[in-house]
Amino acid sequence: MDDTTGPTLHDELDTDAATELATTFKALADPVRLRLLSLVASAEGGEVCVCDLPEQVDRSQPTVSHHLTVLTEAGLVTREQRGRWAWFAADQRGLRALRLALGD
Repeated sequence: MDDTTGPTLHDELDTDAATELATTFKALADPVRLRLLSLVASAEGGEVCVCDLPEQVDRSQPTVSHHLTVLTEAGLVTREQRGRWAWFAADQRGLRALRLALGD
């Protein structure tokens, strides 16, 4: 999603815009991903290590990593590799674009 504009539900969507929004909504449609996004977005210091998340969502490390990859590809979180572990932060551009799409 573009950082200042993007498809909105207040305008007629073309195929590309509808696909872009659908990808984001599909990423959020899973309860585990929605919870992970919430944990990342509310993390103290604005970021969280993937190593701290499996216990919080009662899922295995590979499952959490998969869900975070989906959120990253949807533009909702960013990923930074630090040594062995990946750190995630909410992607404010993606969240802003989502809010705009919803008319907020």
